[in-house]
Amino acid sequence: MAIDSGPGVARDGLRVLVTGATGNVGTSLLPKLVEDPDVSEVIGLARRPPAAASAEVTWRTADLAVDDLRGELRDVDVLVHLAWLLQPTRDIDRLWDVNVRATGRLLQAAAEAGVGAIVYASSVGAYSPRPADGSQVDESWPTDGVPTSAYSMAKAYTERLLDVFEATHPDIRVVRLRPGLMFKAETASHVRREFLGTLFPRGLLHRGRLPVLPRLPGLEFQVLHADDAADAFRRAVTGAHAGAFNLVAEPTLSLSDVAELFEARTVAVPVGAVRPAVSLAWRARLIPIDVGWFDLAVHSPTLSGLRARTELGWRPRHDARASLAELLTAIRAGGGAPTPPLTPDTDHSRSAELTARQGATEMPP
Repeated sequence: MAIDSGPGVARDGLRVLVTGATGNVGTSLLPKLVEDPDVSEVIGLARRPPAAASAEVTWRTADLAVDDLRGELRDVDVLVHLAWLLQPTRDIDRLWDVNVRATGRLLQAAAEAGVGAIVYASSVGAYSPRPADGSQVDESWPTDGVPTSAYSMAKAYTERLLDVFEATHPDIRVVRLRPGLMFKAETASHVRREFLGTLFPRGLLHRGRLPVLPRLPGLEFQVLHADDAADAFRRAVTGAHAGAFNLVAEPTLSLSDVAELFEARTVAVPVGAVRPAVSLAWRARLIPIDVGWFDLAVHSPTLSGLRARTELGWRPRHDARASLAELLTAIRAGGGAPTPPLTPDTDHSRSAELTARQGATEMPP
């Protein structure tokens, strides 16, 4: 079903369709595309479009897992595929249908509709575990995933779908952007719902409330502001680039950096002691994320962003530490944005989550 809420922008240029347009990166990417002189029309595709839609974006509703997508993609020059479901972690079949099988359907529809280019949101989660020496990896590092993480294996399998797609459709330009963790203030309530869960008290995120945090030796992670990620996606849309690009910002962070934001001290804890606790908490329905997410955090490699800088001409504007601080501040305040996935926390929404069973359903807004 198509619902047009605006006529698009009357300019010569690319017609771009964005799936997952109401989410983290999508809400940052749409205005950048609207402002780009090389883009003539921006189409946002989502299961639930925003209530207040911009007249500069043509909004359409579709479920990638079940709807016929060829009509939506007709006359589209570039498809940007951002849609990805993180919950429910207790229903792997549902996640596979919505994420992997739906991506396969979308790729087939794009080929049949004559789309000229596809820009796909892959992830650091697609990569195989980090090298033994902990060194940064470039885009040639294997994308076989972390076997115990359902999210990682789905991302890795989707990379294989793209391998086959590129081999059978060499005339279609394919770009795979592989970012680290992506945050902005507007995703605060979404992150809280998806990763921290109903029972997590936001007050603990205030400075001084957590006097001690665990420190896992060797654990490092990379944070990227969603606005910076959106700029890389815009460059991939309007350029002639193809292939994979890592997207990361400096500096690489550790749990000691997180502790500094809380004014807390750290105590070294072995991974072998934390993993069973995470597994138990998930099985007891105390948290919405399973132990696979913990394994992904421990084993994911740190990425080199050299190729994106040299070939895309991309530079992140936000410091990684500042981006994480922005997110934590917004979670404390229950921040969000006026789209269904990003809607801010309210007393009503927190109450509704209590009936959702953590990790068993898609988190209600």
